[in-house]
Amino acid sequence: MRRELSPGLKILWVWTLGTAAVLVTSVVRTRMRDMETLTNTEHQPQPQQHDTETLMADSSTQSSELIREEKP
Repeated sequence: MRRELSPGLKILWVWTLGTAAVLVTSVVRTRMRDMETLTNTEHQPQPQQHDTETLMADSSTQSSELIREEKP
């Protein structure tokens, strides 16, 4: 003999399974997007390092050129 489930309990199970399916799908899509961006960045050429060094050198010279204001 099969036990009858109430309609409220059936709705609760459908809601729970649907929510779990949506969460799993969201996680899978996020992981796939992360893997895709990772593989795309591996195939792109890396930026040259000397540009960053030049930028850092320019900013350090600007800080040494500042004029200190003396208060009376």
